[in-house]
Amino acid sequence: LAGEGWDLERRYAFAQGFYAAKGQRELDFGEQSAADALELEALVKATRWVREVTNGCPEEIYPMSLAESALLLIRGLGGDQVTARITAGEALREAGHIGIWSVGRGSEREPVLLELDYNPTGDRNAPVVAALVGKGITFDSGGYSMKSSDNMLPMKSDMGGAAMVTGALALAISRGLDKRVKLILCCAENLVSGHAFKLGDILTYKNGISVEIQNTDAEGRLVLADGLLAASDSGAAHILDAATLTGAARMALGPELPPIYTDDEALAADMLAAATAVADPLAGLVIAAVAVREGLEAWRGEGCACGPTSVGEPTQEATSVSDCGDG
Repeated sequence: LAGEGWDLERRYAFAQGFYAAKGQRELDFGEQSAADALELEALVKATRWVREVTNGCPEEIYPMSLAESALLLIRGLGGDQVTARITAGEALREAGHIGIWSVGRGSEREPVLLELDYNPTGDRNAPVVAALVGKGITFDSGGYSMKSSDNMLPMKSDMGGAAMVTGALALAISRGLDKRVKLILCCAENLVSGHAFKLGDILTYKNGISVEIQNTDAEGRLVLADGLLAASDSGAAHILDAATLTGAARMALGPELPPIYTDDEALAADMLAAATAVADPLAGLVIAAVAVREGLEAWRGEGCACGPTSVGEPTQEATSVSDCGDG
């Protein structure tokens, strides 16, 4: 890149557009300061990893490979400051992670929960300032509530939330993150088989909340609930989850503007301001709507129903995940 006006933000924006999913292209960023070069390298590395795993073929990106790739990325940056635990297959059920196990048990490739702890403080008892939870459905057929071919085709990217929070932590570590953060990825394939979960099944989570399956294509909230419970157990001051949870949000906001949901107005304002500052805007949608919570009163009791919704679907889904995860 040559000529005037190529500051850090413009170089990064050009690199994002220059990226090609079918193969790497060579890009010379031109003369820049050492600090800008380091920041640009960190930005490109993190976003390239996110894009590559999200664009990856579902034959290559499956629950265990996603978890291992994320661990490799973060450990390569954090070294011995990173510890991790991978729980897979039947061990998930034994550990009480009933949502991830149920969604993933229809596939021959076992479901996986990755719990990663980045602790640069040297203090084993240091507080966790944030827990990042990602939906990692590496392929979503819809299960027995099967999607159409057109709607199923892009579902290799249903693990985009897990990719995004992993990339975010990688970038933060590259920038010198000195606080303890946990990364929790809920990884599974939602497929059809004689072992797959079915409509009418009832799942009981570790916090005692029961969920009746009314639509197997509403699997995102099931796996996220396990991740949010693990995040709550960590005592994290802040919990953020990312997910390709509902097409209704895309219908509301279009394909380029992701929504955020929180009942903390100050946190929402901070997130929206940060997004605007880096020219990557978000849209704030309400999670604490009285009408939605009243409509979920029956759900919140002893029979949380995981099934289709109608009016206000994005808000209902965000509220249901929050409630089931928190207990």
